[in-house]
Amino acid sequence: MREALIVWGGWDGHEPEQCAGIVRTMLEDSGFKVYVENTTEAFADPAIRELSLIVPIVTMSTIEKEEVGNLVQAVQGGVGLAGYHGGMGDAFRQAVEYQFMCGGQWVAHPGNIIDYRVDITRPDDPIMDGIEGFAYRSEQYYMHVDPSNEVLATTTFDGAHAPWIDGVVMPVVWKRRHGEGRVFYSSLGHQAREFEVPEMRTILHRGMLWAAR
Repeated sequence: MREALIVWGGWDGHEPEQCAGIVRTMLEDSGFKVYVENTTEAFADPAIRELSLIVPIVTMSTIEKEEVGNLVQAVQGGVGLAGYHGGMGDAFRQAVEYQFMCGGQWVAHPGNIIDYRVDITRPDDPIMDGIEGFAYRSEQYYMHVDPSNEVLATTTFDGAHAPWIDGVVMPVVWKRRHGEGRVFYSSLGHQAREFEVPEMRTILHRGMLWAAR
């Protein structure tokens, strides 16, 4: 049986505990044995190197050197890493080795909760199979991203809230490798209710399964 670890915490505005419960159910329904922790101390356990998947849901917060070091080594050794929105893409702002592994870091969401569009750039990828471009209402994440990411979906900023980024095409969903590990990220999912959007939920679910091999 594949095993996964979910670690939740950080900023309460992203409803990390509630979202961790949703993700746990998604993984259990796919046959995983799931462990859930609410402290980054879980990342320091050498046993995480035997897992199939790790899902961080920890917006902002901090992480100790030995914790991030063990987490990075686990992924480099072949453990999958998958996550979404600020829970993965805006965690541990001071830990550049964590950002290097994730392939990006949140820097802004102009206009806060707004209507925008998600465009599929790789409809041939199994994660995006059958999913067409869709309208979405949430924070439109502006991120600093790694050019080595394999981008599966993007969004285009219209400049209404920050004129200098008008027309900027920003990755929304990507996958990548970090050592032997598979890394998946989606910027969708500000709060628990967004899991009710079929495209958001399906993309994350498939991405987690891909990361876990």
